[in-house]
Amino acid sequence: MAASTYPLQSGNVSWSQFSFVVSPREVILGSHVERQMYCHLLCGIRNCDLLDAIRAPYAVGLVKVFSVLESKWEQLCRDLEDGFPSLEISDSAMRDSVIEVLGGPQVDLAKRVRAVCEGNNWGGIVSKLWPNVRYVRCVTTGSMEQYYPKLKYYAGEIPLLGGDYFASECCVGINMDIMQPPDKTRFVLLPTAAYFEFLPFDMNEAEATGRETVDISGVEVGKMYEVVVTTYRGFYRYLLGDVVRVVGFYNLSPLVEFVMRAPKGPGEIITERDLMSAMQSFQLVFENVMATEITEFASFLDMELSPKQLKVFVEAREGSRLMQEESVVAVRRCYSSLEDGLGSIYKVQRDRGEAGPLILSVVKPGSFDRLSQVAIANGASAGQYKPPKIIRNREVVHFLEGFTVVTIS
Repeated sequence: MAASTYPLQSGNVSWSQFSFVVSPREVILGSHVERQMYCHLLCGIRNCDLLDAIRAPYAVGLVKVFSVLESKWEQLCRDLEDGFPSLEISDSAMRDSVIEVLGGPQVDLAKRVRAVCEGNNWGGIVSKLWPNVRYVRCVTTGSMEQYYPKLKYYAGEIPLLGGDYFASECCVGINMDIMQPPDKTRFVLLPTAAYFEFLPFDMNEAEATGRETVDISGVEVGKMYEVVVTTYRGFYRYLLGDVVRVVGFYNLSPLVEFVMRAPKGPGEIITERDLMSAMQSFQLVFENVMATEITEFASFLDMELSPKQLKVFVEAREGSRLMQEESVVAVRRCYSSLEDGLGSIYKVQRDRGEAGPLILSVVKPGSFDRLSQVAIANGASAGQYKPPKIIRNREVVHFLEGFTVVTIS
């Protein structure tokens, strides 16, 4: 089984519990994310006939791993032939551990990998390289739903299983039907994991003033709530920031679907769900016009402007020709499909003149990866990092603006 770092960083976990992973400890706890991914791939390919499952905390991590495979498969083959990783892997402990896993030159295996990859057909690559893998499992709900189609493309006929509902503060719910796609995923709340309360949520109400929480027995099917927890570890009536919709009951426990992250304040004019819905329409138009795909996106509401103005940053796949003049004209044709899908609150405020026209900025390929590297260098967990969809930190905006190649308004 492929390994990810998230259960292991605390140091409180017994390594004997993870004897089933193919990557050595030095790789799992490495400090450079992309080099970790590369070494995970080397170890996974070396043990390709032993690997029976691929797991990660979030879908974005696996999509990035397969992107590394696409871009560096030739180097991987050379390293297999040599029996040691390239000099780019400078961490001596990581390097030595990978050399031990490789066990010398693997010429026949390198030929096998090269035969699979040289056609650049990445659909169903999981079963091509790892014939005994039975499933791929990770969280694909919420902001991770964006990555589901791409991950499904890589997985091919291999089942893509959903994860359970965990927060940093506590376990929230269990996915009782892991075969379902993210839009049909439901979680059964675990009433003994914490004391749960639910704050009624209405998309048209800006503030929570006057709303009172209900407990598990008081929720109603069809309604949305923000999740509030009191945990054994000391969190007291803590708002998780998640909005869920109650869709039924499993015995006496609510059955919920994850809707989105809750807005942070009354001034916000789009939600994470609004943005993701608008981007789905935009991506279809963009891919038809530009013959390339959007790999990442995020938005920022600039309250310092008058009127306030929404900025959306998008990153296209490596190799796109967005610097050419005709490409800028083509992107402008896609602009309206994005603004038209940004939700009712945004539309009302635009019509009233309370919000200015949308600013669409296209950033260089790899910009969001650089952002993740900065976040991890500043203390974010590599295994738990999720690219932001709603940016609230102006420093992040300045960072992305530094990589902008096209701006349209």
